[in-house]
Amino acid sequence: MDGIVNIKVTDREGVTHEIEAPTDMNMNLMEICKSYELPVEGTCGGMALCASCHMYILSEHNLSKPSDDEEDMLDQAFFVEDNSRLGCQIPITEDLEGLEVKLADVE
Repeated sequence: MDGIVNIKVTDREGVTHEIEAPTDMNMNLMEICKSYELPVEGTCGGMALCASCHMYILSEHNLSKPSDDEEDMLDQAFFVEDNSRLGCQIPITEDLEGLEVKLADVE
């Protein structure tokens, strides 16, 4: 279907959810996860001011480089890895087709 990308999100219990995300609604990955009621808080509303949407990129997608604000927030987050990103900073575009992510632990 045009305007829809398929994304796999593995939750903190290891269950993988196959979700569809619209590319024409100016949404980000955190918002999509919340719309599927996955355990992503997005406490700051998507401003890269918290790490409640911290996730790991598992697939080999070429995402945009993290902004300075995102990197600053990840510097303060727990369980950060080389593939860590904030879901609120990943806009839903057609380039995300087949993206695979895992939600980071919060404690």
